[in-house]
This record gives sequence, structure tokens and C-alpha cells, in this order.
Amino acid sequence: MDSDDYDALLWAAKSAVQGMPSTRMNLPIKPARKRVKMILKMLLKLYESTSEAQRTKVVQWAKQQITENDFNCTMRPSSDSRLKLMQRCKPSVKWLSMDALIMIGPYLSHLQPKDVDSSPNEKLCEFYNSTKFKSALKMVTKMNPSLAKRFIGRFQECFSGKREFAEHLDKLGALACHYDAAPDLSPDLSRKLLSELNKCDDRDNPRIKMMKKRLIKAVMSNSNATQALQELGSSVTLLSPSHLPPLSVNDLKILGSTMPWTQGQLRALVKKQLGHGKCKKLLGEELVALQSVAAGLPSCVLKLVKSKEILHDAEALKNISKQMKKGQLKAMLQGLWKDVDPSELVQKLAGPLLRRVSLIKLAKANITSLDQLENKTWSRSQAAYLAKKMYDLKHLHDGTYRRLHSVLQGITCKMIEKVADSDVQDMSQALAETPQWLSKVQAGCAARKFFWTLEKKRADYFKSISGKEIDEIPTLLLVHLNPQKVKDLPDSVCPDFLEKMEEANLNLLPLRGPSRPALTKRALLCLANGTDLSKLTTEDLSRLGPLLCELQPSQLRLMAPDVLASSLRAMASCVHIPQRHRADLIRLVYQTFGNTSDWSDETMEELGPLILLDDDATSALPNKPWMKDVLYFLKLRLPRISNALKKKIFNLITNSANAALTTSSDNSTSYGNNSSSGNSGSINGTDSNATVSGRSRSSNSGTISTKVPTAEVIEELGQGNVYWTFAELDRMSTQTFLDTEETLGIVSDYSTDQLAVLSRKATEALGPVSNMTESAVSQLGCVIQGFSNADLEKLALSLDALEDIAHCGWKESQMEALWKGVAKYNNLTAQQLGAAEMVALSRFICGLNASEIGQLNVDAFKDAVGSMEGLQCSFQATQQLKRLAVLAFGEPRTWTEARVADLDNIIAGLDANELASLDPSVLPFLSQSCIPLIPPSNFAALSGAQLEALGPDNAATVTSQQRAALTDEQLASLENAITGSRAQKQTPEQSGAPSLSVEGISAFMKPLLFLLTGFLLL
Repeated sequence: MDSDDYDALLWAAKSAVQGMPSTRMNLPIKPARKRVKMILKMLLKLYESTSEAQRTKVVQWAKQQITENDFNCTMRPSSDSRLKLMQRCKPSVKWLSMDALIMIGPYLSHLQPKDVDSSPNEKLCEFYNSTKFKSALKMVTKMNPSLAKRFIGRFQECFSGKREFAEHLDKLGALACHYDAAPDLSPDLSRKLLSELNKCDDRDNPRIKMMKKRLIKAVMSNSNATQALQELGSSVTLLSPSHLPPLSVNDLKILGSTMPWTQGQLRALVKKQLGHGKCKKLLGEELVALQSVAAGLPSCVLKLVKSKEILHDAEALKNISKQMKKGQLKAMLQGLWKDVDPSELVQKLAGPLLRRVSLIKLAKANITSLDQLENKTWSRSQAAYLAKKMYDLKHLHDGTYRRLHSVLQGITCKMIEKVADSDVQDMSQALAETPQWLSKVQAGCAARKFFWTLEKKRADYFKSISGKEIDEIPTLLLVHLNPQKVKDLPDSVCPDFLEKMEEANLNLLPLRGPSRPALTKRALLCLANGTDLSKLTTEDLSRLGPLLCELQPSQLRLMAPDVLASSLRAMASCVHIPQRHRADLIRLVYQTFGNTSDWSDETMEELGPLILLDDDATSALPNKPWMKDVLYFLKLRLPRISNALKKKIFNLITNSANAALTTSSDNSTSYGNNSSSGNSGSINGTDSNATVSGRSRSSNSGTISTKVPTAEVIEELGQGNVYWTFAELDRMSTQTFLDTEETLGIVSDYSTDQLAVLSRKATEALGPVSNMTESAVSQLGCVIQGFSNADLEKLALSLDALEDIAHCGWKESQMEALWKGVAKYNNLTAQQLGAAEMVALSRFICGLNASEIGQLNVDAFKDAVGSMEGLQCSFQATQQLKRLAVLAFGEPRTWTEARVADLDNIIAGLDANELASLDPSVLPFLSQSCIPLIPPSNFAALSGAQLEALGPDNAATVTSQQRAALTDEQLASLENAITGSRAQKQTPEQSGAPSLSVEGISAFMKPLLFLLTGFLLL
């Protein structure tokens, strides 16, 4: 094979492997020895295109080939009948040679920890010191902690001690993210390790962030300010605002537009750039130069931006707006609208700025063709407006649905019902290709329409369906087939049905939908050819795809022990496991794998997500040294982080710090609480001797440890600081509070007692509230909730700062006090509020009284309301805003889907008659946050048709109090909404014959193409 043929084959294989289930990745069973290297070489080129499961399969295949070819033994499962004549490999076989490591390359990130011990010391050391190691790690972005630490432990054995190993830390690559035993490093070595750590994703692992901060301190001790930027790289964002080096405009350009600056850093950087001219006018080129810190610019500066100076640079405009708050975006739009045609402006906008264009302004853009919609990401309300406009203009027909992309969010069930039969296949395929833009309601409506057109051809379509016909149904829709029709599917289509289920996406199927158990039952019957589940193999179960997650524990118990164990490991990756199965499933995990107190870190990595489904099981996890890192790692895999997990991590962090202090104190025989005073000279705002506990002697019971929050522990905890008791917070030193105020300020749900302590600490550190500067108040964040209403009225708070504290748990009286304070400090009245100011007020608009809400400018409200989502006002305040909405947009019975989506939580202010007047078609466009805010007596005014129209996700947010106000008939309608079972009347249209879908062709060709690739390399 020449190079051109190889490149063509590689291109084809890359296309084939993407999205292919690992079970269909058919690697040659017994290729010639000389071909193994060639196949692995090709697979190395495909690494970045492969999934986690595919990478694991490649490693297993490579391991099998190497042991069988080089050691004449096998590591295949004992049940594999293909190699019964070959003896099993002993655990001691050293198969992971230098050649094997080079052949596997980046796939080594999917080895098992025990595999690392299968490499001879001299070969592993040779590999670590070679250029091949660094190139292999280049493509690796993450690795399980247990595997990474096993590699690090083995590599350390290549050197005489930790200090000699430290000389080679710059080779670690992705392993650096798991290296936590760094001795006191020189500035030069600290710089090298910091460079590696900058490549780690530290968003969910504060341990990495804390190590970076320690290294920064070492680097900065030997650098002047001008060197700091080059040496720290992206870690410069970990410096406290007061210790940021002086950064010029050119320095900011070098750092780029994606730096994750904190609000405190942004304020400091912008203040330096603007000087005393807080609202100075910036030219377009100046704004482009400041794009990396544009999120810190005051709204008054952004209002002065001229479109002719910035619109020509689309990339800069996108970067500038990327991290801006809603109020800033609205202010910038206010400036841009002044001197440009609306149509031209909308066509040149993108990203967050485009999504903040109000429906009123969008209507002026004169969008009349699909060309004007493409290559843009629209908000849901914009999509609803544009979809209706394209529908009314008759632009939605065969071949056009694929061009809609984000506008698909706005397609309604009424539009889907009226699609001509000849266009249904195209529409269905377009929806299936872009599921990220669909709701469960839309997917259900599209499925019903699609199935209805099929059954127009044959009444018994699904009873007599062929394999070819089932292939032509997009999997996204097939999973919505009703249970009886799933049951009726003929056995002859089992292979095709299982292929569809293996790659199915169940995200758009209602969680309690009857199709889930029906599909699972049918798939099991296909696999077991009856009901004997004990005969199923691990390979059989892998063909269930996401339906594996729907299996009942009683079904799992019927399986062979090895199949059960592998199934439970696979289920740990499930996005959703039915609530009713969880308790029994966790008991089954314990019965199969033993108690978590006996687990290794590797077992916890494999099965942890199942244990973390239960709060009691989470709290009972053992406090082992590795547990914290494993939980950080598992957080990335979880769809939801429970309070029990957050509390567990808090305990692990604080207990670990307490144990470290105990050891330190025992070694020095010092028991004084001398470490909580902090260190005002800290480079990054942490105590130089950070501890978490003070100690005192008891006359008869030895030592008693009492937790004390310190800067380093507070920084590591982040949102977890909510779990300190108020007594523990009271032991925090004033300096520690000053060093960590911004971190403490991000916590939104402190208790009243905690806030009382923290607000007192604030006044002790900063002086009386009336003397606090705007910058100081902004740094405090949610801590200001602890101030009295009288003090809240005295705060120096700009409008721009309000969005940063909107997420805090404000009471109604506090919002009133804050509005009064902000109005006074910014010299504002309700009548003066424009669209940008209304948006910047965020939820604090709830603090306006009825008279003030009535004084708001109606035109400004029309422009602002679409960016005021998430308001959590009292019902009285919401009613006042609703009255303003009626004044602006007319009676609720006339509101469209776009309008309802735009008004968001203000809909909760409608009275019973107004709610009852809403067209059922707009109900799916209600926001989920709005529904619980509707008073139960008003909610009960909704008809059965309206309740059914809510859809699964909206219906799931109905509160118990709202349910209690409903009749039995209404409850039945609500249940239909939750399960997605509502019947949909169809309108007969012209019938059209579907052709073989893209999905059907792809499903057929991908495994064939990949298998062909393997044979050509034999």
C-alpha cells in the first residue's frame, strides 16, 4: 500500500470510527504479527476521534495481541472459545515492554493500574526518559487518578529520591495533574511544574489550583513584575487583585481573550486601564485591545461604543461579549443600535450579543429568508419568533429543515402536525441530526407524526416491519414508539432493533415514559431469545446501549456473576438510573463488590457514581487518603452534585488539614492557635502557614481538635464553605477573612447565623458599612446579606455590581433596601431606568414598589424583558410586572410562544382567568423556573389540555401544593404530560415515500468500513 492509499484509508477510518459504538469497532482477531504495529499506528492517528469506550477496547486488543504473539499466552476472557488451546497468561508476565508502550502511545491513558506493574523497571524508566513518552502524553487530556498515581509511583523509582525526580517534572504531561507530593521546589523547577499544571482542567479540582498557588509564590519570589506574565502564563489569574503585576494593553493581548479572570481582578485591571475616567469613551481599536478584560468594563463605557468602529471585526466582537453580564450586553447593544440599520446589525452580531437582541428589535431587522438565519445561535424566544415567521412565509418545506439548526427550538407541535407527508422524512432527519436544539415535547410530536405517516402506508406497519424499514426510522424517534407497538415488533428485526438501541440517545425520552421499560423488555427478549437472562454474556449486555441503565436490579440478579459485575461497572456511566431502582441497585453493588470501606481507589473510580446516587451511602464513604481526589474526578461524570457529596468533600478537606496540623503540632510540641492570624504579605492571598484547626489540652482527655477556617482551606473549599458552623467561622482571623473575602462571597446559601458572623467579620476588617468603598462592597459578594436593611441602603453599589450578587438568597425586604441604596448611590429613579438599567438591576427590580413599577418606561421594558429571565419576586411584585407586560404586549390570550418564552417568570403573575386564556400551544414554552412560582389556586385554573401541553420537563416541576389543588381529571392530564403519553390529533396531508435515511446508510456503512480497514492492514 502506498502513502496515498494509506492516507485515503486513514481518512475513511476516521470518518467511520466517529460515533460508532465500541462493540461495532471490529478489530482483527488474529492478525499477522507484523500487521499489529501497522494497525496500532493507524489507531494512533485516530486517537482524538475515538470515544473512551473505543480507547479501552484498543488497549485490550493491543494487550491480547502482544501477549499472544510474544508470550504465547492469552488474556482473553476464559469464555472466549476462539483460543481454548492457548494457556492463560500468569499475572506476573511483563508484557508492557518499551515497544509495547511506544505502540500504544496515548492509549496508555486507558490501561488498568495493574498493567503498569507489567512493565519491567528498566523499560519503563527508558520510556519515561525518551521523547516518545512526552509525545504520547501530548494527546492525553485526562487520566483516572489511580492509574496516574501508579505511573508516577513507578517513575519515581527510576530516581534516587523525590528531589531527583523533581528535576524531571517537566516531562509529566497530563500526569502532573495528579502529582501532589512536590517538595519545596526551586523557582526554576516551580516554573516548569507550573507550566505543566497550566494544561490541567482545575475547574472541579481545587487541589490543582492550590498547588498552582504554592508554585506561584515560589516563582514570584525570584521574578520581577515584568517577568511574571511570561512565567505564570494563565496562572496569573490565581493572584489576588492586589498582587497582580502591572499589565499593559500589550500584555493583555498576549494573554488572549479566554482568561478566567475573577470579578475582583477584572475590576482592578479595568481601573488601571481607564484611570480616573470611569465612563471615558473608548475607540473601537481601544476596545478590541481590551477584549480580554471587557467583562469588567462599566456599562456607561459600553453605551458609547459605535458600531462603525467595531462591527467589522466579528472575532473581536465575539470575544468581547463572551464573558459579559446581561446588563453589559444590553448596554453595548444600546450603543450599537444608534448608527446602523437594524438588519445589518443583526446579520453582523453573533454569540451572547445576538441572543440579547429583543423581539421588538428583531422584528425591525426584516428577516425574511433562511439565508439570514443560518450560522447563528438564537435564543429560545428568538427561535420561536423566527420559526413562526418562516412558517408563515411558507419557507418550511422539504430540504429546508436542515438549515434551521438553533431555530428548531421554536418549532411547535402545530407546525409539525401540518408538515406534508412528503416532507416528514426530511423534517424527521433534520431533527435527529440536531437533537441539542430539541425539547422532549418536540421529539414526541415529531415521532407521532412520523409513525402516523408510516401507518398510512400499512395499518400493521410495525407488526410487519422489515429490517430495512426499521433502519430508515431515525433512532431519536424510534425510541418514542408506544409500548404496544414495541411489543409487536417481529423477531426478524431484532438485529436491526438492537443496533438502533445500542446507539440510541434517550435524553429526549421522558424519564417516566412507558417506552423506556417497553424498549428494555423487547431488547432483552431479542438478546435472550426468551426469558433466560442467565445465558446472557457481557457482549450481549453491551448491545443494550443506554437501555442497560433501565434494567431492574431483579433482572440483574438473574445474570451470571461475571456478567453482573461487568454490567454494574458499565452502569456507573449511566446518565440516568430510575429512582425506583436505586436503593436495590446499591444493595446489589455491596453484595457483588463488598463494602466501600474495603474498596481500592480503582474500584471507587469504577463504581463510585452508583454509590453517589444515595446520600447515606455517600456520607458513609471511608475517609481514605485517596478519596478526595477520586471524588473530584467523579464529579466530572455526575449529572448532578448532591449536597451529601459536597458535605463529604468538605469533611475530607477539613479533616485532612486537621490531621496535617496535628502531625505538625506533635512534631513541634506546639499547641497554640498561631496559624489563623494569616499573612498579609501572601502573594496569592493565602496564609503562609495555613491550618484548619486550633488545639487545646484537656486535663483528663488528651487533645480536643476544633476546626478553624484558614485561607488555604477556604480557597480549596470554594462553595463548600457553606458547611462551616457559625462557631467555626467565628474562629477565623480578621486577616484570613480579608485574604479570602471574594471566595467566601460566592456562597449563596449561608444560614442567618453564618451571615451574622461573616458580616461582623466584614465590619471588623473593613470598618463601618457607610465607609466601605464600591470595590470593597463588590468583593464581599453574598456576605452583604448579613447586613441590616438600614446598612444595605448605605452600601456603595453600582448597577453593574448587582448581577454578581443576584444569585444570593435575598429576602423581599432586603431587595427593597438594596434598590433604595442603589438608586441613591447612582442617583437614579424608576422613571430614568432604560432597558440596560432594567436588565442590570436583575432580580432587584423586585425591590421596586407598585408605584415605581408603574412608572417604568414601557418601551424600555419591551426591549429589556427578554434579558430579565430568572426573576424571583414576591407574587405581588410579579403581578405588578405582569400588569406592565399586559400594557406592553396586550392581553395574555394573544401571547405567542415567543412572547411567553420572553416573559419567563413574569408569567407567574397571571391570575387564574389569564392563565386559563393561554393557548395550550404556548405552554411548552414556559420556563421550568416559572411553574413553581404560580400560586396553587391560580395553577388549578389550567385545563386538562393545557396541563398535557406542559410537557415532561415542565410538568415535573409542579409542586406538591399545586398538585393538591388539582382535580383527579387534571392530575391524570398532568401525569400524561410527565410520561409524554398525551394523544396528538393528526391532520392528514399528502403522503410521501421515504428514502433510505442518512442515519440508516451511516449505521450500515461505518462498521463495514472499519472492518474493511482492518482487513486491508492484515
